[in-house]
Amino acid sequence: MPHQQPASVSAPPSQRLGALIRQAIERQGGWLPFDRFMALALYAPGLGYYARGSRQFGHLPSSGSDFVTAPELSPLFGQALARQVAQALEGSGTDEVWEFGAGSGALALQLLEALGPRVRRYTIVDLSGSLRERQRERLAGHLDRVRWVDELPEAMQGVVVGNEVLDAMPVQLLHFDGVSWFERGVVPGAGAAQGEGASTWVWADRPTELRPPVDDDARFVPGTVTEIHPQAEAFIATLAERLQRGAAFFIDYGFPLAEYYHPQRVGGTLMCHRAHLADTDPLVDVGAKDITAHVNFTGIALAAQDAGLEVLGYTSQARFLMNCGVLGLLEGTDLRTSANAQKLLTEHEMGELFKVIGLARNCDAAFTTAPIGFAHGDRTHTL
Repeated sequence: MPHQQPASVSAPPSQRLGALIRQAIERQGGWLPFDRFMALALYAPGLGYYARGSRQFGHLPSSGSDFVTAPELSPLFGQALARQVAQALEGSGTDEVWEFGAGSGALALQLLEALGPRVRRYTIVDLSGSLRERQRERLAGHLDRVRWVDELPEAMQGVVVGNEVLDAMPVQLLHFDGVSWFERGVVPGAGAAQGEGASTWVWADRPTELRPPVDDDARFVPGTVTEIHPQAEAFIATLAERLQRGAAFFIDYGFPLAEYYHPQRVGGTLMCHRAHLADTDPLVDVGAKDITAHVNFTGIALAAQDAGLEVLGYTSQARFLMNCGVLGLLEGTDLRTSANAQKLLTEHEMGELFKVIGLARNCDAAFTTAPIGFAHGDRTHTL
């Protein structure tokens, strides 16, 4: 491949991101695995989707946002979650909350206000400088208890929360032709030299020893494309190694393994989000839209257990929030608040698609045997 000159710093972000991706492809010998492409598209400093300073989170496209998360939709989400966090703080004998990927800061604000002095320190782990500024503005009244870090310390204690974090971790793509598996990557297309256009990037497959985490290839029909999640599982393993005492709760859309790798899910779960619309082509408008994949919660649970964490429970978001008393919080609310909160619970909205998994280490048995969020409707047996 001929050497590409880097884009000028005065060039639009899309062109500079395109130049960065071309350089990465060149360094990789002309082919870039999709997880690396996804990482650059989302997190390249100053250029990736989460690093540009654009407004991702909001209720409507008119706000310039691309999607809405549960804490943005209703403060009752954080208020209900706070009840589980409070129980975990008590059960672990700790007083610090850690949030990964705090977004706009909405969930942090809800938890800080609901938990009050029970939280001595609230630590946000977020790589995006632009999002940090938004969080700082939103949490202006609590800055005496909030700090930001770029990475996990070698040892930590407390309660970890992560809402829609695992789905944004880069995934590897696999393609099955009916006989063999291939890893799907990205190469420059006809428009790559200009850094713009629908044909800037195209798919290219290479033979691989990688496989989905199931035993029988016969369950996959020819043409199947699916994902594997080594980065998310490695993240959980690292968290487990460093969490000396405490609990962790991750809320995200996803399935257990048997549903994730169902024979009928031939196209995988990779999705993009922009202006509250979804599409399935991550190679177009790179850096200008979100790229996500559903979570394989079985893989998350196994990674946690292998690293020494206990699985507290696994259930739907609706059941988790109801277990945490969200219906009581709804009493006496106005119609708009009630309608938004219902979207957190109804099956055709967030209630069933989103799941919650709880993990713990070195906590009191009174907590680990009866975490309130999984008191009814626990689905751990499906993992």
